Amino acid sequence: MTTSPQGSSIISTGSNEIDKKMGGGIPVGSLVLLEGQSDAGKSVLCQHFSHGALSAKMSAVYYTTENTVKSLVSQMSSLNLDITDYFLCDRLRIYPLDIASSDQADTGRAFQLLIDHLDSLPTRFSLAVIDSLTGLVANSDDHAIIEFFAACKRLCDDGRTVLAVVHSYAFDDRMLIRVRSLCDAHLVMKMEQVGERLVKILEVAKVRNADQSTGNIISFDVEPGMGMKIIPISKAKA
Repeated sequence: MTTSPQGSSIISTGSNEIDKKMGGGIPVGSLVLLEGQSDAGKSVLCQHFSHGALSAKMSAVYYTTENTVKSLVSQMSSLNLDITDYFLCDRLRIYPLDIASSDQADTGRAFQLLIDHLDSLPTRFSLAVIDSLTGLVANSDDHAIIEFFAACKRLCDDGRTVLAVVHSYAFDDRMLIRVRSLCDAHLVMKMEQVGERLVKILEVAKVRNADQSTGNIISFDVEPGMGMKIIPISKAKA
């Protein structure tokens, strides 16, 4: 298995419970598709993976369409995922993205600029999170989308781990199948009514080269000061 420059072979969420359900964590060098509904916890999971990588002495880059540098640092701090020191010592770089364009030519160029920027980063930045690609994917043609994910896969073959976030509505079924086939891991997040509660659900659809079995469904909530916390389904129904 590919290892990071720091020697770790997996990227952890920082929660043993969640990692176990995920087959041990995300193997380094994976292209990960994280898709889901709005407010289902996609960004929180990304932030857990980022903090897990940083805690394992990796370096990470975080592209965000929903936060400024200050708001991302503050948001993660509120989940007990303090990244201030990592940011100040250049172990974490944060790049706010503006991808609101609806012109297909522009989105194709934006995809290429993003790949070029990723490729230009020092190799020590072994995790790259892109939260999210929805604005680009929803306004791009199929060829540009496939080319982007194929380019990400080439970066992963060289040892980088790329976590790409997309809202579920951005893909039609046919495109989702094609993109999923390029990815090493596919995580799906949604909101479901369980008993009288609205619960966040994480489905581990695929993790290639996982240390343990995958395919599990995890119900969780996001608690201030704690981040993601697994909720047993029996408790959620109560």
